[in-house]
Amino acid sequence: MPFIPHTENDVKKMLSTIGVETIEELFDEIPKNLRCGDLESIPEGMNEMEVSQFMSLRASLDGQPLCFVGAGAYEHHIPAAVWEIATRGEFYSAYTPYQAEASQGTLQLLYEFQTMMTRLLAMDVSNASLYDGASALAEAVLMVVRANRKSKSRCILIPRSLSPVYRQVVETVVKNQKVELVELPFDPETGLTDLTSLEAWVGEDVAALVIPQANFFGLLEDVDALSDWAVQNGALSIAVVNPVSLGLLTPPGEWGESGVDIACGEGQPLGAPLASGGPYFGFMCCRQKHVRQMPGRIIGATVDLEGKRGYTLTLQAREQHIRRSKATSNICTNQGLLVTAATIFMSLLGPEGLRRVAISCHRNLNRLVEKLSALDGVEKLFDHPAFHESVLRLDRPVVEVLEALADRNILGGYDLSQDYPELGNALLVCATETRNENDFNYYATQLEDILQNG
Repeated sequence: MPFIPHTENDVKKMLSTIGVETIEELFDEIPKNLRCGDLESIPEGMNEMEVSQFMSLRASLDGQPLCFVGAGAYEHHIPAAVWEIATRGEFYSAYTPYQAEASQGTLQLLYEFQTMMTRLLAMDVSNASLYDGASALAEAVLMVVRANRKSKSRCILIPRSLSPVYRQVVETVVKNQKVELVELPFDPETGLTDLTSLEAWVGEDVAALVIPQANFFGLLEDVDALSDWAVQNGALSIAVVNPVSLGLLTPPGEWGESGVDIACGEGQPLGAPLASGGPYFGFMCCRQKHVRQMPGRIIGATVDLEGKRGYTLTLQAREQHIRRSKATSNICTNQGLLVTAATIFMSLLGPEGLRRVAISCHRNLNRLVEKLSALDGVEKLFDHPAFHESVLRLDRPVVEVLEALADRNILGGYDLSQDYPELGNALLVCATETRNENDFNYYATQLEDILQNG
């Protein structure tokens, strides 16, 4: 509904009714020394036209550079129909379903999303989304601590080759809950999790092992060996995956002899634009036996008294519904709008469309790396199958090169030196299906000029 401000007469009537003369009297209990005074630095309000012009100007400052960054957020083609449908009033204004009487249309869409995610990941159950990929992993860590009743250690093995942002978020969420995070090193020659480092944990009490696929360097881990190790050593397993890669790669539910226990990740590649940093959504799937420990909402299908198909919330393990000691995390928002876009996106592409996108991403990455690594002063660091990303080593500080590329309208990649100083002047580059041969040639030409002439 439109915003209708109160008139001066409205305000006077309300103040008169409650027995005060001015609005300031409503705050007379606040000591004067705590009041900030007049907000002199706040400009006068703008009208609708001025606001629109101002926001358009600010948006234009972002520009439209060629993006080769990746590192957890990816520029994919989004069919026009995705957001035309997602922003229809019945979807755009719908909030997360708290009550069973929520719109059947909203519940059906979330049910369809859950169905698609379980099929994509080859898992039994999906929830209706979480805040983002990093917090989804944090929730998965808390979930395995509850689910692995055989373990008393609350010890989680987490590869250093996992996204540093994910590791930081997990640490922040679980550090005060007596959960121990133990980093597994990566092999400096291959960039993969060092499997020999697991030998020290054979026979020890480990609650879970986190398995990224692909890892932060874009490399494909030996997920079969890692998931089997978890089973053999009484640990549960958590997969962190890119959903687009699963159009081409083996899903986590089929890794090793029995698959993983929980799979999670970031849903942004499924129809959400980069949008200057969000919002995004996290997804989580698990085995049926762990479903009662899963946080967030789960939508179920049933029939009503007349035998008609219906949808409803089920297994609500929140403290409003069950004993606090038995409750899971209270996820109050399920990022419904982003999930709506993802559901439409997957419906339009289908399995074959998603496979083609993944193949195109892989092909383009190889083309990009081939052109860049042929330049003097650039070398490919890891020679192993990869998806989306690859690590290059430069002959000078990466930050200087990226600044020079930015001046030429290129977002050249992600500087790994802060998170992985042992790799030297390492640059993480990414290519999706949105890049083409002209983009690669332009990047290579500009990078060569920067390296030769500064």
